[in-house]
Amino acid sequence: MPEKIILDCDPGVDDALAIVYALASPELDLVGITTVAGNVGLDKTTANALRLREFLNAGGLPVTAGSAAPLVRPPSSAPHVHGEDGLGGAPLPPAAARPEPGFGPDFIVDTVMAAPGEVTLVATGPLTNVALALRREPALADSVRDFVIMGGSSARGNVTPAAEFNIATDPEAAAAVFAAGWMVTMVGLDVTLQAVTTGQVLTRLSGLGPLSDQLVVPCLRGYGDSVHAANGALGAPGSGKPVHDVCAVAHVARPDLIGYRPARVEVETAGRWTAGMTVTDFAAPPEACNALVAVRIDVGAFWDNVADVFARAAAAL
Repeated sequence: MPEKIILDCDPGVDDALAIVYALASPELDLVGITTVAGNVGLDKTTANALRLREFLNAGGLPVTAGSAAPLVRPPSSAPHVHGEDGLGGAPLPPAAARPEPGFGPDFIVDTVMAAPGEVTLVATGPLTNVALALRREPALADSVRDFVIMGGSSARGNVTPAAEFNIATDPEAAAAVFAAGWMVTMVGLDVTLQAVTTGQVLTRLSGLGPLSDQLVVPCLRGYGDSVHAANGALGAPGSGKPVHDVCAVAHVARPDLIGYRPARVEVETAGRWTAGMTVTDFAAPPEACNALVAVRIDVGAFWDNVADVFARAAAAL
């Protein structure tokens, strides 16, 4: 049986590609999308989720808007990375439909609590919606099948030397989420900066008809997040554009692709230079560990899998 997932996201180029993967993977059953402010504002992340839903012929998929701002900090965004529209200028038409009524954190709570132990929650944006869902229903932490995030790093960050974007955007939410009593599967920069779209990868993803022409190639060409071995990025084997969020969703479908180490992760909220840092202690005793931290990825197998899944998506258009 495919694994049911909710994708809490902030589309965003890499979120858009993660949505393609989540809809097309035979191992996954995407039961809903919730949106949050992050890469761009909530109005655009929600509009992008709806544009993608219609483009990918997934009209029955619920899309529910969530939080428009972090818990206590002012909003921040990254249009210099994802473009003003959030999708790198990809020529998708505006969506005809509107989001579902209601609030994203409530959708998360209601969906998970209606089927305890059956739904995996995957968060690829700031963790504001997840923190608000836990605030409403602390039992959420015991009721998900699994909880996976794209975020954090055991070493350096990408928006500051210490912090990764999703965590840095709302560190208070991230701190509450890591302290909620569940095991967080943290797919962070340690592995996502290795899964980059080299020229060879882009060639593999360029022959998929409208999926390539209207979404994948324009998104990646307009995507301002580049990794170069010379810049000291974590584990970067060469140059290319990382598809961070696809890694987190692919883990759910193919957990063999990524290797993990248990750790205790605390989120820094007060540091002048380190706010948003995921302080990772791999030496913590087992009973203190609250996270499985991704430390290695089979890059070749990852891209083989992504190419296969995207081919399925293209065939369905």
